[in-house]
Amino acid sequence: MSLYVVGDVHGHRDALLDALRAEELVDGEGAWTGEQDRLWFLGDFTDRGPDGVGVIDLVRDLQQQAADAGGSVEMLLGNHEILLLGMYHFGDRPVPSDFGPRSFARSWEINGGLLSDQDRLTPEHIAWLTERPLVALAEDHLLMHSDTLEYLDWGTDLAAVNAAVHEILTGSDLAAWWDVWRRMTTRYAFRGPEGEDHAQRLLDAFGGSRIVHGHSVIADQLGIHPTQIEAPYLYAGGKALGIDGGLFVGGPCLVVQLPFVPVD
Repeated sequence: MSLYVVGDVHGHRDALLDALRAEELVDGEGAWTGEQDRLWFLGDFTDRGPDGVGVIDLVRDLQQQAADAGGSVEMLLGNHEILLLGMYHFGDRPVPSDFGPRSFARSWEINGGLLSDQDRLTPEHIAWLTERPLVALAEDHLLMHSDTLEYLDWGTDLAAVNAAVHEILTGSDLAAWWDVWRRMTTRYAFRGPEGEDHAQRLLDAFGGSRIVHGHSVIADQLGIHPTQIEAPYLYAGGKALGIDGGLFVGGPCLVVQLPFVPVD
């Protein structure tokens, strides 16, 4: 029984299937073969790629198949799920702001939203996404989408964070929705001289000994081309592991087995 994590897929369903096959988690038809393995997706299924809803459907199918086999497939909400849902619920309704025009429709378009995804969304998709957690603990790994401290503003433990955001996502307060989107877009909290201390603050609050996150493309962190990425990025004194290979800009779809041990 092994634990795997996947970073940002952004609509690239075929590349995701290839990466899962390489780890023998699915077969040639895309059906679950991981038996009792556990697989976590860290968010950002949609936007910037051709088939975001196809990714959602694939993961939902794998979730049921894995459960039947004694394994599990789970997903965290990323900032692009918040954007997708916000666009679905609010469209171009103006967000109260002192900083010029703001709307989910505007941000969705700027950030690679596709009408083909919005057109294919069903109430079942919306209900399933809305129920996903924002943060989770898997063995000794604190799983989150964004490399940010903003999670701490929603609660002092995992249950409180997930409950607070779920309450917002099941409500109709546009400003509160927008605040979730805004906070989830922030990044790079674990870089620089204070990065390790910031990571430890989250670990102290939520548990675990290492944060695993997506959201920030590894190539941007390292200042190299995405095609040069071959492995996740361990940093912040070993307390943070970035797994976003930058699939939508030509990088790999990283399916990472935990615990990750770097190769010298």
